[in-house]
Amino acid sequence: MSGQERVRAVLESRLVQRAVILVIVVNAVTIGCETSAYLMQRAGGLLHAIDRIALAIFTAEITARLYAYRRAFFRDPWNWFDTIIVAVALIPASGPTSVLRALRILRALRLVSAVPSMRRVVGALLAAVPGMASIIGLLVLMIYIAAVIATKLFGDIVPERFDELPRSLFTLFQIMTGDDWGNVAQEVMEDKPWAWIFFIVYILMSTFVALNLFIAVVVNAMNDVENAASESQARSELESVKQELAAVNAKLDQLLIRDRPAELSPRADR
Repeated sequence: MSGQERVRAVLESRLVQRAVILVIVVNAVTIGCETSAYLMQRAGGLLHAIDRIALAIFTAEITARLYAYRRAFFRDPWNWFDTIIVAVALIPASGPTSVLRALRILRALRLVSAVPSMRRVVGALLAAVPGMASIIGLLVLMIYIAAVIATKLFGDIVPERFDELPRSLFTLFQIMTGDDWGNVAQEVMEDKPWAWIFFIVYILMSTFVALNLFIAVVVNAMNDVENAASESQARSELESVKQELAAVNAKLDQLLIRDRPAELSPRADR
């Protein structure tokens, strides 16, 4: 076994993968603890030391993966993801780049690449982006139409909420999130009692319908990802079975070839 294969076997072992996950979690916790003045006064040196040790471990892991996989390392987008996160942490956090120190918490995102279930979820979300984009476009169109109608109907009644199109867009976005929409509706209904029809229809269309569409698209994408994973696993199992059958057939052919001379030898003597 070559050096690359040995390093690859070590990196792919379950013990090393769990150790990396543990380091990611511990580092994320210590970075969060650094936001506490109380903890920094009493254990600031220890927190900084743990942070530097974690960064050294991440750098060594990325270097080992680059050595073990060589060109294949750059074909995996998750390797690029991990490399960028670690590279940002290596930039000196002083002077004009001091703002990058706050980005160290991005190392916690490495859990996404380290945990297979999280990778599948992110893959499903990325696969759902085209469908989600269509729903977002539909939702924006609905809010725009509703904002124009609200500005025309309610701009004179509640000018602090509907006097202009930008303010109406913000108010309707607030209503879509369910924030204080009842008070907004009551203010309008004091002058126009029928306004509840507008708000109920808008909430039903923008919140419930759009939210259910989002959920449906994401669930469908996750099902597609799971089906693709199960199909690839079934193909790999089928290939392994074919290889085993081919090996068994080869052994049977060898046995038959060995037995034929023994069967033919008595007939030759006669």
